[in-house]
Amino acid sequence: MEEAIQNFKKQPLLIVNLLLFIGLSAWWIYINFFFPDVTAENKQLFAACYQILALFGAITGFWIAKSWGGYKSLLGKALSLFSLGLLLQSFGQSAYSYYIFFEKIEVPYPSIGDIGYFGSVIAYIAGIIYLARVSGFRSSWKIIKNKVYLILIPIIILWVSYSFFLKGYEFDWSQKLKIFLDFGYPFGQAFYVSIAIATLVLSKDILGGVMRKPILFLIFALIIQYLSDFMFLYQANAGAWSAGGFNDYLYSISYFLMAIALIHIGSMFIKIKES
Repeated sequence: MEEAIQNFKKQPLLIVNLLLFIGLSAWWIYINFFFPDVTAENKQLFAACYQILALFGAITGFWIAKSWGGYKSLLGKALSLFSLGLLLQSFGQSAYSYYIFFEKIEVPYPSIGDIGYFGSVIAYIAGIIYLARVSGFRSSWKIIKNKVYLILIPIIILWVSYSFFLKGYEFDWSQKLKIFLDFGYPFGQAFYVSIAIATLVLSKDILGGVMRKPILFLIFALIIQYLSDFMFLYQANAGAWSAGGFNDYLYSISYFLMAIALIHIGSMFIKIKES
């Protein structure tokens, strides 16, 4: 425990990330539990501001990726793409906030914000594929074939997504982009979560297992973001979503964990390089 605390103190990026998260958590708890007369605008302000965690994670991730050669290396590509995903999430959130605070209208769907949100899904898919290659995904294909649950997990996730959002779906071919996004969001997220879990299984035996801890953080971040999107779609379809609620706080947790994962991945490979 003492060693873990000392290692934490040596990483100022982790401290900054934690302080940002604690401050935003305190704000969210205050407006949701200790401020009964809080207005919708106050909660919308929180919903517009917690993207600072995504921006911090993106900037940190790009900086770490650059130190590893950027797009010249597999690891650099993976870190850059995850950072890009966070940046796109921030773009989507900023676009939604613009509609609410400046246009004073209900956010349309699809809208320009979906460029960021769906773009992040594509970036995460590409990032986890590159990270899987770093972890020896290709050379471990025989291992995958012997682990049936790695095949069952994506099937289960896809089935859950389909059952909640797409069962009995009515196609309106006059809105082709909406149809594409309605299917693309849950299926794309199910795909990157499945690949992330497979990567975690393989990382036990790759590079002495040093990749396991940072990949675990990354998987938690991706799963929580998947759950955040799942909750948002479910509440939006039921007409129960509101800004600044638990769904927004869940997103902030996913950004916080993603930043931790990027920092840990960078520090782990620095240790590997030095050794």
